Amino acid sequence: MPDLFPGSRPISRRLGLLGVGSAVAAMVCGCSGAHWLDRLVPHDTYHGPTGVAYGPDPRHLLDVYQPATASVPGGAPVVLFFYGGNWTRGERADYRFVGEALAANGIIAVVADYRLSPQVRYDGLLADCALALQWTLLHAERLGGDPARVLVMGHSAGAYNAAMLALDPRWLAPLGLAPSRLAGWIGLAGPYDFLPIGDPEVQVAFGWPQTPANSQPLFYAGTTAPRTLLLAGRSDSVVNTQRNTLGLATKLRAAGTAVDVRIFDHIGHVTTIAALARPLDWLAPVLQTVVAFVHGEPLLTEN
Repeated sequence: MPDLFPGSRPISRRLGLLGVGSAVAAMVCGCSGAHWLDRLVPHDTYHGPTGVAYGPDPRHLLDVYQPATASVPGGAPVVLFFYGGNWTRGERADYRFVGEALAANGIIAVVADYRLSPQVRYDGLLADCALALQWTLLHAERLGGDPARVLVMGHSAGAYNAAMLALDPRWLAPLGLAPSRLAGWIGLAGPYDFLPIGDPEVQVAFGWPQTPANSQPLFYAGTTAPRTLLLAGRSDSVVNTQRNTLGLATKLRAAGTAVDVRIFDHIGHVTTIAALARPLDWLAPVLQTVVAFVHGEPLLTEN
């Protein structure tokens, strides 16, 4: 089951595998590797407000990463990012490396907290994610972004959140929105088809065994969705890549959705998100692929 515990290129190579191993091990064991990454990720490539409220709950806060470069005529693309953590843990500050990497590549990034289980179940946290998307759409232009080029992205449990906003209209409808407002969505190592549920934490978050079939993104893959990018590591031992990433891609394509899929060798569940950090982007071309997709550029050759 999905379970993330997180919490310049030549320079990164000189750090050596020991440093990388320490950071990844810290993520895996439950001690956040974010502090290690934070020392390596630049602070001068972006600006923007932090701790912005998008709703009434104390967890309804987000950080914005605007590129430090000159504004783009017509507005830059905007990506709203949701982190993983088994829907039970996570803090937006631990994902500064994601916001920095996107901002350094001309993309406005929004990283949002949301309520977690057991405070809420999956329907409550998805309502939060929808509220964060509403805020992002409303403020995109003021931030220097293009409201017509807003995407959602997530890793692990966060990829599930992004998928449900993009595929299931129930979450955006109460806000007067629809998945068609999205310019696309990106899932990294996401769980899209995970019934029955064996993980005790996930059982609580999804009310197992009364979990409905329509709690699964795969349930909604029969209709055309926003353009889609699905990424995963071939060595992912946490979320089954064949069943989830490739299974969802197959059904979306059959329904006529434009889907790009990349399965990277030599990385696993945690390193799929770690490779987004610019000091670690040599692990796999995750960042390059995401940036190309967001900007509408040709992607790397599919493996």
